[in-house]
Amino acid sequence: MSPKDALKIALERSLDLVEVAPNAIPPVCRIMDYGKFKYESSKKEREARKNQKIINIKEVKLRPNIEDHDFNTKKRNAIRFLENGDKVKVTIMFRGREITHPELGKQLCDRLADEIKDLAKIEKEAKVEGRNMIMILTPIIS
Repeated sequence: MSPKDALKIALERSLDLVEVAPNAIPPVCRIMDYGKFKYESSKKEREARKNQKIINIKEVKLRPNIEDHDFNTKKRNAIRFLENGDKVKVTIMFRGREITHPELGKQLCDRLADEIKDLAKIEKEAKVEGRNMIMILTPIIS
């Protein structure tokens, strides 16, 4: 159909002539109420945005020579964060000469990951960045 005829039909029905596929040969157009189409598409987009889950990153900070009770408290916090669907960033902070023994921090990260392996998996392995060692855990979706 020629563009003039399509435009004439659209005006008779008091609708809009909308180009759907401009790169097609010949270009494809559709007769529709464009305002209603835009409204419905924005409504679908809002609904999709409302249903999506926002994942936050929560941080648990530890020191290499942490006591068992303090470690268990930090572990409980990490478990709570994971159960809420958040990622957990485990930071081991080294002060002074502690940085000369990064294997202690690695052992601590591995211990934490091992104790909560049923709730989380390691997204990013433990790695030294400056005076900190960082590991990221993500919740296992079940």
